[in-house]
Amino acid sequence: MRELVKKLRKYEIRIRKAINTQMQGDFHSVFKGTGLEFDDVRAYQYGDDVRSIDWNVSAKGHGTFVKTYREEKEQSVFLMLDVSASQCIGTGAQQKLDVGKEICGVLALSAARQQSQIGVICFSDRKERYLKPAKGIQQAYAIIKSLSELVPVSKQTSLSAGIKLTLDIIKRRSIILLLSDFIDNNYEKELSMLARRHDLIVLHLRDLREQQLPAMGIVPILDKETGRTLWLNTSGEEFQKRYLMQYTENQERLVRLCQKYQANYLAIDTNEDYVPQLVNLFRLRNKSTKKSA
Repeated sequence: MRELVKKLRKYEIRIRKAINTQMQGDFHSVFKGTGLEFDDVRAYQYGDDVRSIDWNVSAKGHGTFVKTYREEKEQSVFLMLDVSASQCIGTGAQQKLDVGKEICGVLALSAARQQSQIGVICFSDRKERYLKPAKGIQQAYAIIKSLSELVPVSKQTSLSAGIKLTLDIIKRRSIILLLSDFIDNNYEKELSMLARRHDLIVLHLRDLREQQLPAMGIVPILDKETGRTLWLNTSGEEFQKRYLMQYTENQERLVRLCQKYQANYLAIDTNEDYVPQLVNLFRLRNKSTKKSA
C-alpha cells in the first residue's frame, strides 16, 4: 500500500509540474465547475428572455416565472470505474484495469490537494463498490486502498446498468470521470442522459492487442466475461477486416456521442504514458473554463 501511494504521488507531481510549466500557473483545476447550474425561479419581468421561462411552474396559474442560475463554484467529483473482466487485458506489465485504478488514485490525491469532494463507483453488470464523496487526504487513501483490494463479484459488463446506478445515486450535478474500455452494446441512451445531467469526462481505456489483432491462424479465444472459448481464424483476411472495422466503428460512435453532448473524451492506451494525456485534458478544460467565465 505504501509503495502504491508513493508511486501515485510521483505521477501526481509530474502532472502538476507539467501543468504549471505549460499553463504558466494559470490552472483552474479539473475539479471545478465550468458553467452555470439551476438555482431557483422568480416572477417574469419585462425584458427577460422568454427562453428562460419555466413553463411547468407557470402552468400552475400563479403567474409567469423564469429560471435563475448561479455559477458553479465547486462540484463533487465521482470516479466511475468499469471493473468487468474485459478490463483484465494488457500488452505490457499493466492491464487496462491497473491503469484505470492508477488514474483514479492520482485523481483522488489531486482532489485532496484541491479540497474537492471525491467519491468512487465501481461497476461490472452490478454495483461492485461505492464510496461516498468526501474531502481530505484520508479519503484519497481510502479510495486507493479500496481499489487495490477490490475483487469483483461479477465478470460481466453492463455499461447501461452501471450508468443507471450512477444516475440513481448522484442527484446533484457533479463532475463524473467514466473509465472503461466500452466493450459493450446498447449503452448510448444512458450515456447521453449522464452527459446531460452531469459534467462528464470519458476516459477510454484501450490495449494495443485490441487494435492490432495478431494473425496467428486458428486459435482458441477465451471470453473472460462469459467463460466460453471460441475457435477463430485470426489470419483470415475477412475476419481481420471485419474485426478492425467493428472496433473502429465502436470508437467513432463513442467519440461522436461525446461531441454531441459536450463531454470530454480521452483515449488512453495501456502501453503509453497517461500523464501527458491527462495534462492535455486539464488544459482543454482550463480553456473551456476561461471561455465560459
